[in-house]
Amino acid sequence: MQELKSQIKDSINKLKEVENAELLETLRVEISGKKGLFTKAYAKIGKLESALKKEVASEINELKKEFESIFEGKKSEIEAKILESKLKSERLDSSLFNAFSASRAGSIHPVYLMRDMIIDYFTSLNFSLQDGGFVEDDFHNFEALNMPKSHPARDMQDTFYFADSMLLRTHTSPIQIRTMETHKPPIRMICTGATFRRDYDLTHSPMFHQCEGLLVESGDNISFANLKAILDGFVKHIFGDDVSLRFRSSFFPFTEPSAEVDVSCMFCKGGGCRVCSGTGFLEILGCGVVDSNVFKAVGYEDVSGYAFGMGIERLAMLKWGINDLRSFYETDLRTRV
Repeated sequence: MQELKSQIKDSINKLKEVENAELLETLRVEISGKKGLFTKAYAKIGKLESALKKEVASEINELKKEFESIFEGKKSEIEAKILESKLKSERLDSSLFNAFSASRAGSIHPVYLMRDMIIDYFTSLNFSLQDGGFVEDDFHNFEALNMPKSHPARDMQDTFYFADSMLLRTHTSPIQIRTMETHKPPIRMICTGATFRRDYDLTHSPMFHQCEGLLVESGDNISFANLKAILDGFVKHIFGDDVSLRFRSSFFPFTEPSAEVDVSCMFCKGGGCRVCSGTGFLEILGCGVVDSNVFKAVGYEDVSGYAFGMGIERLAMLKWGINDLRSFYETDLRTRV
């Protein structure tokens, strides 16, 4: 028994010097395994004289407590060192230059790049840039734009309504109404921003971006010819000098006369292809002379003006050959410009 106690004490002393997990496990098995020193010691106790059993058992139990305390401490210490070593080996220095990362550097989103191109053109012609909120009331979003509650054009909007008759704006036109309410003519303004409609497919999204423009002056000097001239310059600014325009008669409740503007297909150069359905032209925006009922809604008299509006995603898709509107809102870097 004395020899066993001496072996146990020697093994505990060895345990205090252990620095790796493998040796720690070897000593654990040697001391407390099924065939270890403690198992042998407890077996020997049963063969001692009765007077010695209690005393020796107490000594062995104290040695076992000492072993368990040192073992758990060493185990935690070694595990902490292993974790620290692992963290150091896996550490990523984000300040290091990486040629691959540099080649995949971020860029401006196509929608915002197109928005900036639009703003650059119109602000160079002295149009101011106005902004407004996403949540609108019925008057500014519909009625002031010559769309009373019974007007069939409301069905084209697929509106998100709130319980209190407020709504998510379906176009940026309310900004034009609010600008006219707070400013006197002359007005030369554009507005850009997100708009919302209940629609979702290859060419429609429940959230999309628009740009709309408005020019108002006193008298009746503003005509469709003025509008055509400014849009011709705009289209060439976006798509280049080799595109041509055509104006098709259309209907918008807030303009009269109204037109949709087409550009010659940039994919087939006007020859006719699948993209343009063989027509040689692609529709890009709507425009017209502001209806007199719109001016009445904001209290304007003896004025004339024109307005235009376009989908920014639509222009970006045509400009950079993006064939699915939904790709604008995914994280695939292959769609970047």
